[in-house]
Amino acid sequence: MQAKYLDFLKKLLIFTILLALAGYFLTFLLPEKFVSPTLPALFVFFFSATGIVHYILLRISVKRPNSFINYFMLLTFGKLMFYLTIILIYALVKRDEAVSFILSFAVLYLFFTAFEVTQSLSHAQVGKGK
Repeated sequence: MQAKYLDFLKKLLIFTILLALAGYFLTFLLPEKFVSPTLPALFVFFFSATGIVHYILLRISVKRPNSFINYFMLLTFGKLMFYLTIILIYALVKRDEAVSFILSFAVLYLFFTAFEVTQSLSHAQVGKGK
């Protein structure tokens, strides 16, 4: 399990760095109102959240391989609720930056979720011997 997790973390780190570089260059192309000043912190946040959730999923897949999909869906829903809470709190506290934060957060959410689903599905298929 530890080797799989370290492999995932390497892929996640490379993905995050490439995404951060793309985000850095996009800050020069997009108007300021579309890019949140919290963007660098959002990369760290999504890297951490994705790493933690994947670790939990790996532990579950070792203990209860037949329940992997159920726990994946449950964790994804819980993570979505957590993310929505963060968006709501930030939007209420920093109303002037709410639009840029929500846009930046949503774009990163889509990219990191696609990455996580792809990696989790490949892990689930490997577990089935495919």
